Amino acid sequence: MSVKLSADEMRYIALFEGLTGASVCDCLVDDKGKKITFIVRPGDIGMAIGKGGNRIKKAKQMVGKSIDVIEYSEDPAEFVKNIFTPAKVVGVNVVEREGRKVAIVEVDSSDKGLAIGRGGQNIQRAKILALRHHNIHDLSLT
Repeated sequence: MSVKLSADEMRYIALFEGLTGASVCDCLVDDKGKKITFIVRPGDIGMAIGKGGNRIKKAKQMVGKSIDVIEYSEDPAEFVKNIFTPAKVVGVNVVEREGRKVAIVEVDSSDKGLAIGRGGQNIQRAKILALRHHNIHDLSLT
């Protein structure tokens, strides 16, 4: 993985790792600067969130932004599923279309809105992260 991080993203990673002890492998700040998404190493999600969510709450207070934590996975389908948590993902199928990887994500019908997010922000974030980490060029929700 060769992700280019901004100076701000590197500062957020250093702060988050210092607060939580979790190892962060990527950080994404949304366009409006209101939400930070951290990708943590497999097995570090519990450490990042903390007992009763105390670590993530403290991090939110310190940065003054909403924070999401996603667990990385070497398995592209598992990683895409993790991106959409807490939406209930029924299945993920990664296929090749015209020489490009595409993930078809089946989401429980009651969680479609949650998976898409307000103004499509969750699906946009999912597309960026899937491309950065697994070279998946598009996501399709079913």
